[in-house]
Amino acid sequence: MAFPVEIQDCIFQELDIHDLPPVLRVNSHFNAIATRILYRIIPELPMRRCIACLKILCASPANATLVRKLSIDWSSHRVVANLFRLLRDTLTHLTSLRHLSIELSPQDNHYSLAWVLHGCRSRLRTLGTSIRCDPQLAAVLESQPDLLELCLRGFQTKQPFTLSNSAMPLLKMFRAVHAGPAVISSVVRGRPLEGISLSMFIEDGFLPLDALLLSTRPIKRLTIMSLDNTPPNVLLPEIANRLPELEALHVVVLMAMFDRQTLEDSSPTLARFSDLRYLTFMAAGSASIEDEGEIARTWGKACPTLRTIILPKGKVWFEREGKWLCCG
Repeated sequence: MAFPVEIQDCIFQELDIHDLPPVLRVNSHFNAIATRILYRIIPELPMRRCIACLKILCASPANATLVRKLSIDWSSHRVVANLFRLLRDTLTHLTSLRHLSIELSPQDNHYSLAWVLHGCRSRLRTLGTSIRCDPQLAAVLESQPDLLELCLRGFQTKQPFTLSNSAMPLLKMFRAVHAGPAVISSVVRGRPLEGISLSMFIEDGFLPLDALLLSTRPIKRLTIMSLDNTPPNVLLPEIANRLPELEALHVVVLMAMFDRQTLEDSSPTLARFSDLRYLTFMAAGSASIEDEGEIARTWGKACPTLRTIILPKGKVWFEREGKWLCCG
């Protein structure tokens, strides 16, 4: 008895991508299923294969409509204009595309290349790009009303990055790598964001944190990459003052040092969080595993809602029967 096509689809999805070409040659029925799976997710490919893939998608609209996710990584290459035009033309054919990631080289990221995305006619759910944050990219975001997750890895420019109140009305997750307070404010303002990841630079102070108050919903998950020398007993109170309803907080401090006493002194701050469950704090310091155990116990006592704590040694601390234990 033949399996329903849905079952066959699930079975073929378990195959490695390199095992699909032989399936294509079995018969027309298997060919249709394997083709659908082969084109559904296009991962990052070496440059030669990537160019060939883009050309095939341009030449075969039927296959292009099967693509749901496309990842482009040209971060190690200086790309010529013809290749950017090929990518733009390909995007015009990917009418069912829902997830798009484009990573360009640091050199190309200095140019205004958002025109490449103007060919995208599909309604994306997620978008990640290192294209610089300028008015052209803002215009692209205006045309994507179904976006749920946005990752801007590009540089911020002196040009205005302005979004209307009606842009991206469903946005829930936002990640910014190089963007400053101006871009963060434009993205967060008036949108129902619940999860945010950002970098904090010394010249911006705490303005990025102020921008998070512009969300129409309380921020539940926050990840911070701190590139200044603000110590944890200063940074954590600033976060708690603005975002007391956090459920998950992950902080990576690259320049400031810490010791056991500094972290234990942050305990009163944690009491301000009403529902904090997951806390990660990574920074340079001299605390031992035993020190981290004491820090976890002190923090857990100050914030009873905590379920897991990860400290610089990489151990996961959790509470069992009133005691804080670690694994990892």
